[in-house]
Amino acid sequence: MEYQLTADVSPAADTPDLDPLQRHGVAALLDEQLDLLAGIEGPDGVEVEPLDHRVAVHPGGAVITWLLDAPALAFAEEAARHVLTELLAQTDLISTWTVGRCEVIATDDDLAAALGAGEVEEDEDDEPELTEEEVAALREELRTSSLSLRAFGLDAFGYVEDQDGPVSEDAARLVAGAMVQAMEILTDELFADVQELEDAESSANEVEALSVLNQLPARYAEHYGALFAKQFLVVTAILGYRLAQPDWTPPLCTAEALALHVLKAETAVQLDLAGLLDELPLKEIFAAFDERVFADLDHERVYDLDEDSGEDEIDLLGTPGLDFDEWFLPRGTDVLHPYLATEHYAE
Repeated sequence: MEYQLTADVSPAADTPDLDPLQRHGVAALLDEQLDLLAGIEGPDGVEVEPLDHRVAVHPGGAVITWLLDAPALAFAEEAARHVLTELLAQTDLISTWTVGRCEVIATDDDLAAALGAGEVEEDEDDEPELTEEEVAALREELRTSSLSLRAFGLDAFGYVEDQDGPVSEDAARLVAGAMVQAMEILTDELFADVQELEDAESSANEVEALSVLNQLPARYAEHYGALFAKQFLVVTAILGYRLAQPDWTPPLCTAEALALHVLKAETAVQLDLAGLLDELPLKEIFAAFDERVFADLDHERVYDLDEDSGEDEIDLLGTPGLDFDEWFLPRGTDVLHPYLATEHYAE
């Protein structure tokens, strides 16, 4: 099975932003090291084959988009994180860099649609490149789409009016537009996930051709059945509506916070399609977004359980909403939607 994986690598927190020459050097260095990898040994000696990769460097680090052939999603993620950590440690000029997010964002079934390439080609040179006119058109579509995001202003993406900050007005607008387009894609993909799970009459841990649910914490994959997928679709639909309305309140439940988490990843994919990953200060943009949009980042702790963080599931029980059975519980007093009622999803 082929998986598209995205990994963030970055220098120490107190490192100054990379200038254009440094970014070019880091991109060349990472690209060279990744080219040398003929194979990756995953957990229990399972072989993971790297097929293709892209490196996009921004002032605060780099984003690696990697196409891997692995027996299962968990093998792809664990093997990639392990080999990237070793690769950085053994490369003198970036030996102090660390791996942050490292997760699968697409399978081979949806990768072609996400990249608009029809089929995944093993030879990067055979992939059609967008012309300057096509790139310009994509970016103009993002600017137009940004007008539909009314829940918060461009300040949510780090833009400060009348100040010469790291995030320009246009950069914030491009990210806002990418988020709107990402919401459309997530909605379509969730409909497909529901159909896949209903056809299989199984849960996400036994169905590989999923686009959205495989981006949720893998620890609970056996609970992601068709009913859960429908509920998550309802939550995502509510989120999409709320993003299009004036004013904003933080996520209404843990599931909505997780939907926003997945939406951010898909937003990065849309920015990549427009060739913007290496042009925008995404680290600052998403940091500002997290601070403005989330009441807290407790939902990220659920992902920590998938890694060797030392945090056990029992540690989450004291935090309202983090236990799996509470993901759809409203954080206020109102029921979000009858389909999400406790009596329904507890069946």
